[in-house]
Amino acid sequence: MKKIFPSSFLTLLFVVSIFLFSSCSNVSAQIEQHSQWKTYTQPSDLSNVKVGETIKLYFEVDIEKDWYVYSSDFDKNLGPIVTEVAFEKSDAFEVIGGLKAVSPKKKYDDLWGGEYTYFVKKGKFYQVVKILKSTTTIKATLTYQECSEVSGKCIMQEPEFEFNIKAQATQTEKVEEKKEDKNDNQTPTTAQNDKVDENKNDDTNTEISNVVEITSNDSSLLENLTKTETTQTETVTLDKTKNYIPAGDPFKELPEVTTDLSGESESLWGFMIAAFLSGLVALLTPCVFPMIPMTVSFFTTRSKNRFEGIARAMFYGFSIIGLYTLIGFIVSRFLGDDAASILATHWIPNVLFFLVFIIFAISFFGAFDIVLPSKMVNNIDKQADKGGYVGIFFMALTLVVVSFSCTGPIAGSILVMSAQGEVIKPVLGMFAFSLAFALPFTLFAIFPSLLSSLPKSGGWLNTVKVVLGFIELALAFKFLSVADQVYHWGILDRPIYIVIWMSTAFFLGLYLLGKIRLPHDSVIEKLGVGRLLMAIASFAFFLYLMPGLFGAPLSPLSGYLPPQSTNEFDLVALIRGEENAAVNSKAKYSDILHLPHGLEGHFEYFEAIEAAKQANQPLFIDFTGHGCVNCREMEASVWNQPEILPLLKNELTVVALYVDERQELTEEEKYTSDRNGKEVTTVGKRNSDFQIRRFGQNAQPNYFIINPYTHQPLVKPVGRVSTQEFQAFLKKGIKEFQKQRLNNGL
Repeated sequence: MKKIFPSSFLTLLFVVSIFLFSSCSNVSAQIEQHSQWKTYTQPSDLSNVKVGETIKLYFEVDIEKDWYVYSSDFDKNLGPIVTEVAFEKSDAFEVIGGLKAVSPKKKYDDLWGGEYTYFVKKGKFYQVVKILKSTTTIKATLTYQECSEVSGKCIMQEPEFEFNIKAQATQTEKVEEKKEDKNDNQTPTTAQNDKVDENKNDDTNTEISNVVEITSNDSSLLENLTKTETTQTETVTLDKTKNYIPAGDPFKELPEVTTDLSGESESLWGFMIAAFLSGLVALLTPCVFPMIPMTVSFFTTRSKNRFEGIARAMFYGFSIIGLYTLIGFIVSRFLGDDAASILATHWIPNVLFFLVFIIFAISFFGAFDIVLPSKMVNNIDKQADKGGYVGIFFMALTLVVVSFSCTGPIAGSILVMSAQGEVIKPVLGMFAFSLAFALPFTLFAIFPSLLSSLPKSGGWLNTVKVVLGFIELALAFKFLSVADQVYHWGILDRPIYIVIWMSTAFFLGLYLLGKIRLPHDSVIEKLGVGRLLMAIASFAFFLYLMPGLFGAPLSPLSGYLPPQSTNEFDLVALIRGEENAAVNSKAKYSDILHLPHGLEGHFEYFEAIEAAKQANQPLFIDFTGHGCVNCREMEASVWNQPEILPLLKNELTVVALYVDERQELTEEEKYTSDRNGKEVTTVGKRNSDFQIRRFGQNAQPNYFIINPYTHQPLVKPVGRVSTQEFQAFLKKGIKEFQKQRLNNGL
């Protein structure tokens, strides 16, 4: 009998088991610690912090698997131990408020009869303190409880931390130090009198020191203080010609987001289904369809029995999936999110994709055939003749290579769709595509009798090829449109784009009716029902596009068409009384960027913050992009609804932040990002850096409602949602802002 496990393997397994058992025994006798802490301050560089200013002390914890740490923001009387911090008393600093937890998880427990908060894997707390002396050491002790539902244990911990603070001394502190030096040479009576005078005039000295500090060291601080007070008492006229962006890294000094932004992650099922359907479409191409019976005959003639045939067919199918998925892995692993963004928005890849699709479309029309070098194909095919599973793998590789001219554009479209900063999308997309592509080959290899039910190859396959050529011709202009919008070339505005699609649909209809014949077409003796229905659909699409020339939104296609603001004549806007407010606006970048539906807004965050403060409104942030299909669909089908548009116009200050805008920043505005150490040189890179660093998200569309006074989100963000969900999102954000405004007396 053949041994399944060699004796050497069993011996090794026994030794490892003994080692693990002894290790576990030793651990049980040690003091348990299932969380590791680290501390830092904000700002990290305290050399610019002045006495009298506040800083944040951060406590971050890494928690072991199956353990959690209770947070600090629930009822102490509930039952679990609340995380607390105690400071050693000192006159060098003042504790402001309590310990704050950053985005803990929430859970209701029936046993305790209440809701508590906790952290798993990672946790973060911070404490605000006011610095009263330039040099001090802050000693803190955390008291917290770490628990595990797996082991049933709860352990109390009390780690100690130290923060060494060195801040700038104020003018008053420097004067006091000189006085103390001088008092050392005075008589006790004189020193005592000076001390009495100092206590007597303490309030006056404090006010004078503040004035001296502001005027001599930071004149902008006085301007900001005055502006803040004025905002609360009188109307401020926003100077839209002023640059409100802070010098250097503009987002470095923003307060950390304390609002819980977590939510259900976006499902990839829709994307995978689309990729799967694309794989099914690829099967109908003339490069692939005739290979199905050829492939099946390879297995039926070489397999000794049915079981072996099934095993070989399964291996063949998995080889196809593996080859296509490998392409997705290479794109995601070695290109990365920055390269993916370039692939999606830079003019070079977009123009290249445009040309490739045009070439493939012309090839599908029959002008020429695209084939790979015969030497390359023959060498791969020779390997398939070696037999065994190696031969099957090379047979699968032969299929992938030979079918490239038909599957390349379709598979390439999936990779382009996935190039939005997602790492897992290319892999899953190519897996779904190849799964559909390999499925019939595998099934027909397992059940050869099904071949008799397939339609015979013939003229209908060339018709499929030509129809795909028309579709590729239309889709090619989407890539050119993206480059045109990002770089503002103005060569493919909405009317021109619609006319191209209308022409494509019209000639496709004529072709299906047999009025146009291409080189490889067979003579049509009679028109089939299928061709007639497809021709009717093509002409209907032609008529549907026509109102778009006069401003009709064409909502289902809005993601593929250029923005409506590029329409030279918008009859719909004139009828509704919607003028393009952004054209006449003085907002920064309004000469190249526009909002839809006559909305007046902004395209730079800090300028929009000032405008929102002036209007005393919440700030609506639209993270968008020129090449974002879902962004255009939301604007065309949701923003224009009567229950949505008035809220955007009257209740919110709107800012659209384009993450793919290639407008160069000025030399003063360029900075190096803390996120990846790269220099930020364009408006789009700055907006993208802001979205990722501030909110930990990089998808578009992405909508936030912000309190302009605190820079904190008022509600959880949303992406592409229904009109009802979007309305609820806007109303909830407006209501929360009004509540906070009343609580803070704004």
